[in-house]
Amino acid sequence: MGKFIILRDSYGSTQLLIPEDRKDLMETMRDIPYESVLSITGKVASRPEGLENKKMKTGDIEVHIESLVILNVASRNLPIFIRDYNKATEVQQMKYRYLSLRYSELQRNLRMRSQFIMKMREFLINECNFVDIETPTLFKYTPGGAQEFIVPTRQPGKFYSLVQSPQQFKQLLMVGSFDRYFQVARCYRDETARHDRQPEFTQLDIEMSFVDQNGVINLVENLLVYSWPEELGSIEIPFKHITYKDAMELYGTEQPDLRIPYQIRNLTHLVDSTILQETMRLQDVEQKVFALVFSNKSKWLTKSVRDKLSKIRDDYFTTTKLVALKIENNSGRAQLEKIFSKNITENIVQFCKLQEEDVILLAVGHYDDALKLLGKLRVEFTNLLEAQGEQIRSSKTKFLWVTDFPLFTFKEKLESTHHPFTQPHLDDIGYLANDPLKVRGLHYDLVMNGSEIAGGSIRIHDANLQRQILNLLNIDETNLSHMLEALTYGAPPHGGIALGLDRLVCMLCNAKNIKSVIAFPKSIEGQDLMAGAPDVISDDLKTLYHIQTVEKCDVAK
Repeated sequence: MGKFIILRDSYGSTQLLIPEDRKDLMETMRDIPYESVLSITGKVASRPEGLENKKMKTGDIEVHIESLVILNVASRNLPIFIRDYNKATEVQQMKYRYLSLRYSELQRNLRMRSQFIMKMREFLINECNFVDIETPTLFKYTPGGAQEFIVPTRQPGKFYSLVQSPQQFKQLLMVGSFDRYFQVARCYRDETARHDRQPEFTQLDIEMSFVDQNGVINLVENLLVYSWPEELGSIEIPFKHITYKDAMELYGTEQPDLRIPYQIRNLTHLVDSTILQETMRLQDVEQKVFALVFSNKSKWLTKSVRDKLSKIRDDYFTTTKLVALKIENNSGRAQLEKIFSKNITENIVQFCKLQEEDVILLAVGHYDDALKLLGKLRVEFTNLLEAQGEQIRSSKTKFLWVTDFPLFTFKEKLESTHHPFTQPHLDDIGYLANDPLKVRGLHYDLVMNGSEIAGGSIRIHDANLQRQILNLLNIDETNLSHMLEALTYGAPPHGGIALGLDRLVCMLCNAKNIKSVIAFPKSIEGQDLMAGAPDVISDDLKTLYHIQTVEKCDVAK
């Protein structure tokens, strides 16, 4: 019996056999460290019957080695061993990214990403006559969006900004008569760290002239059908549509996962607010009551589960009351009667079609907070159920278009819900002057399995309307004078969308996070652990770029 070894390349692994009579090759192989680079010549042969390996693509054959050349000897002190068990930590994998890229999972993910983007380009250029145009990433800082990275220049006091998206450029391309534009765009946002965000990311950016909302939606649906990986099966279009208001009232989120079957019910019309204010010690009678029912799941509402659900309320929605009840042996009904009264409880039971062994979660509070709390609990309780082996989510991919978002959101001041270039809904323009929070925007998001994968809008193409929106938002229009001027020179109606490729490919690959579909990702803190960026610069560079470092100090109390 000869000696077996496994040789790996970019496309998989193959079993090699050193014949028994080739002692020289055996001796050579004995001293070669793992991950060394070899060139092998030999004969391909079928494996002996019964010794095939169905887990390997090449499991039916083996190569009998005739000659072996060592092209490069790897260090014996490898920081990472490339195997599918006892994997290195994420930090180690990012520090030695050039090694972790050898994992079969990353090889598969990045190759799928490449194929997927290639199909998108093919569809847009060959099937739809789009033009692939690159736009600058060095631009000027403009207000009204996410925090941007600032880039110093050799001109004292002058800075570039890295674009957070090609938004302004693609609209200007429409003014310039490129009626169908796209690019695979690099974007930069200096935002709060999150596991599903990177400071630099990639989006498929699309813009069209003389298009309405349905035109953009139809294009994206057909684009996804064309580009969808064959191994994942087909997807059906058209996708379902829902308004922002209905999404919030039914699912408690603007990004609902339709694989989860549970919907929120509004009980406010059934209850007596005066009784409720007394029994639940509410501060006012303007509270709303919403319910979420999980059929036949009472056995899973344990004390530890109640504690987890309560913690979500405590962490995010402290002014909202949460009641979690089991409908078992009339105990749940009795607790409802203590809160609402017997007659109202009977109405709730009928309205929610409550049965024995159901779970009902009640949220009592202000409209937005109560809905958002149940939206979070809808997902969290589903996750807890599935962790116990219950199959809740359907296996089929669920897409959803969310439309009719509010154009503005009020936090500490009036802000754009998305960005200041979104066209107001034509039916609502009359509210702009006196009641802007009633105005809907012609914005649309595409949600896949509970995650936003694309967002776009019809844009403002009238300079006067754009100026009015900027004034409402208290944005200095001089920062956008180039845009306002361009709109006065015959700008066509236009709209577009951007698909977040990192998140979308992550979901296609069923990867744990977006770092698994990016060749060289940053850590959650935005650091390059491999090269050590961001890093300090020399005093000479500081002088060249007119930079003075200010040491961080404690703010006086």
